[in-house]
Amino acid sequence: MTFDVRRVAGLRWALLAGALLATAPAGAAAQSQAILAEGYLTPPDEVAALVASNRHENVILSDLSPNARFFLNSESEGMPSLAQLATPYHRLGGVALDPAANRTRGFTTGALMGLELIDASTGESRSIQVPAGARVSGSRWSPDGSQVAFLVHTSSETHVHVADVSNGRARQVTRSPLLATRVTSVEWSGDSRYIFAVVLPDNRGAEPVRPAQPATPLVRVASSDENRLRTYPSLLKDPHDQALFEYYTTGQLVRIEVSNRRVEKIGEPAMYESLDASPAGDMLRIRTTSKPFSYIVPASQFADREEIIDLSATQLHEVASRDLRLGVQGQGGGDNGNNGNARRSLTWRPDGQGLSFLQREPAPERPDADTTDVAGDSAAAPARTQGNQGGNNNARKDRVMHWLPPFGDDDQVVVYESETEIRSVQYSADMRWLFLAERVRSTDRVYAVHLDDPDTRYVISEADTEEFLEAPGSLLTTSNAMGAPVVRVSTDGDHVYLSGTRLFENPDEDAPRPFVDRVAIRTGEKERIFESAADAFERVTAVLDDDLNRIMIARETPTTVPDSWLLDRTTGQRTQMTRNQDHHPEITAARRERLTVTRADGFSFKVDVTLPPGYVEGTRLPAMFWFYPREYATQEAYDRTLRTWNRNRFPTVGARSMEILTAAGYAVVQPDHPIVGPSDRMNDNYITDLRMNHLAVIDALDARGWIDRQRLALGGHSYGGFGTINAMVQSPYFRAGIAGAPNSNRLLTPIGFQGERRPLWEARETYLEMSPFLYAERLSGALLIYHGEDDQNVGTFPDNSWRLIHALNGLGKTAALYMYPYEDHGQVARETLLDMWARWVAWLDHYVKDADVTTPPAPVTLVADDDADGDRNPERPAGGGR
Repeated sequence: MTFDVRRVAGLRWALLAGALLATAPAGAAAQSQAILAEGYLTPPDEVAALVASNRHENVILSDLSPNARFFLNSESEGMPSLAQLATPYHRLGGVALDPAANRTRGFTTGALMGLELIDASTGESRSIQVPAGARVSGSRWSPDGSQVAFLVHTSSETHVHVADVSNGRARQVTRSPLLATRVTSVEWSGDSRYIFAVVLPDNRGAEPVRPAQPATPLVRVASSDENRLRTYPSLLKDPHDQALFEYYTTGQLVRIEVSNRRVEKIGEPAMYESLDASPAGDMLRIRTTSKPFSYIVPASQFADREEIIDLSATQLHEVASRDLRLGVQGQGGGDNGNNGNARRSLTWRPDGQGLSFLQREPAPERPDADTTDVAGDSAAAPARTQGNQGGNNNARKDRVMHWLPPFGDDDQVVVYESETEIRSVQYSADMRWLFLAERVRSTDRVYAVHLDDPDTRYVISEADTEEFLEAPGSLLTTSNAMGAPVVRVSTDGDHVYLSGTRLFENPDEDAPRPFVDRVAIRTGEKERIFESAADAFERVTAVLDDDLNRIMIARETPTTVPDSWLLDRTTGQRTQMTRNQDHHPEITAARRERLTVTRADGFSFKVDVTLPPGYVEGTRLPAMFWFYPREYATQEAYDRTLRTWNRNRFPTVGARSMEILTAAGYAVVQPDHPIVGPSDRMNDNYITDLRMNHLAVIDALDARGWIDRQRLALGGHSYGGFGTINAMVQSPYFRAGIAGAPNSNRLLTPIGFQGERRPLWEARETYLEMSPFLYAERLSGALLIYHGEDDQNVGTFPDNSWRLIHALNGLGKTAALYMYPYEDHGQVARETLLDMWARWVAWLDHYVKDADVTTPPAPVTLVADDDADGDRNPERPAGGGR
């Protein structure tokens, strides 16, 4: 055996070993060339066309202007190029940013090419003016619907532009470039006059320069606390990283008057994380990062402070102040208000008059106890449910509160009181109706209260939480004149609307059907005004008036591509508004089967099978099994996940969809893969369940004559890639495997992974048994591994794949590793995706479809030919790369 490591341009490493079988079929030379070749390859034409299709050109109308006149459509150019991904970037504490343009890396690699306005009545479209060569993102309607704000990205900076909806003309309104590293959108004031944004601070200076000589070794000292942290990628490394993080996250908060571009600074520069303007535009809710930073947790867990400020940057109220979160068990994170009298659901009132929140009435004073009851905020914390309340909360009324600036104790007004716990509150546009949600034991209830008669409750919906067939849906909302969310009320003021999905006992026979009910507020009388057809999947994507006389729906069937239709309920007329294309008709025409299989222990689960178009019954095909293990406590818990499966959906095919393999002659099998056991020990059964699941599926499909069980491949991405390697070392069923971005050694995630919450030292045998790296000598087939060189997923560092290929090479196993530069956990660049498919198809054809199944899979090398000097053409090999 030889150890062949090649550094290649674009594709960093391919690692293979061995000699080609003498009895290999005629296509073996082309296959082996595609497996071994340097450079970025292209798969066979029929596969390449599917991978690179123009699916991004299809449109579903959903982003409706507040005045219901236009839809905004974002125009994509599809997959980004490798050159876009290669733009230099920093990763600092989990924040990826483009330093040249002072923005999040995602705006450089994945922004849109343009925006267009589509008339909501006629479907006519007009483009919004965008500077030549620029990209856009972050579009936001003004509250009055007359303007659209959006971000324009050039190679060196990002600016805010505002378009006039009447003609599509746009102009730049920012004078200084945005700092779009963490705050990545803008906020409108409710009067549509102003935009709030974070820009580069004045006199910022140059980027901190890394010292030529390190000022310190890297220092990490364990604490006595149990910091149970996941294996976070791209943490801050040293003092220079800290300086860079502060430099690229410190910005100036500003208010910009759109009409004349006048800029007002608000306060001093700070490390802004988020920004939320009040509907009136007179206050801001901001969150800023505080020092010290950390080397062991990402920026999302750094200390921060959330506060309400006015336009002079005066703090009116501190919502929360959180300390650095280091993963200490039981650490509360420093949030204010973790007490029985905390303010909950703290939000802007839709009318712009201060804040709304929920709060228990004060506890009665007790002479034998400290009567201080800190009334902090718990804006993100859910309310405790009725019957699960501590202390004397059960005897205390719950309240909807109105809090006016300057937010002192005397500025609070009780709006409504309830004897039961209030889970949430919503308002009507006139602020006279409250719509409140509660849960009493196992009953969820939404009721309305009019402030002229607060003692009368009107039930809008009521359902048992265990009866999924009775789910009533949720209230439809709209925006008021200031752009704030409110409950949509009919023009007669007497009705609201519930939108949900009707489920059935057997979704294999009756597909879920989205619906809308019109509900009389005072009587609760319901009228179903829309429900999806039984033989299609139809859903409401936009509502054009308060009586729902005109609604936009998306409609699709298993053979009809999704399109937007304007439904006039008064006449029943439907007008097709989009003309989307089926960009993969050969996949749409494939035969699909969904069946239930039962494994040896009696557990049943679903399997989806896709057979090539024109499949002849009884033909046994080579098959690719693509799977992702998921944990369940019981059969019932698994069965609950099946309720929303919809047989009326159009088959979605993305650039990495395995159904593309049907174009290469494979059956594609996508089984559910349940790992079953008690919630605190379910992985103790992982290997046993892995084997039982695969064997049950193979036996069932073999019995139907669909697959050749001697020509099976297995694959998966992330946890599915991990499962693939495990199956190939723990079972003999598969000739080949494709493992994407996998972990292969659970010892590298010792504090937990996926659904496993026990650390290694509490579940040592489970961790060891689930680590295929430790059993690599058992690998029974040909394993292809692919990985993004910049994988940022917790637990799947590329080191896993480097160490595994090193071990497999040392063991003389048949394996290859393709490491893709600049790619994260999921691969996105056009060149990368085409190359991946070229390697996949060649690998599967060589080791599965065209293989001599009487001989174990063996490694390949290029057959000696005139190109013996090694200068191989990086373009597609002869025969389409197969």
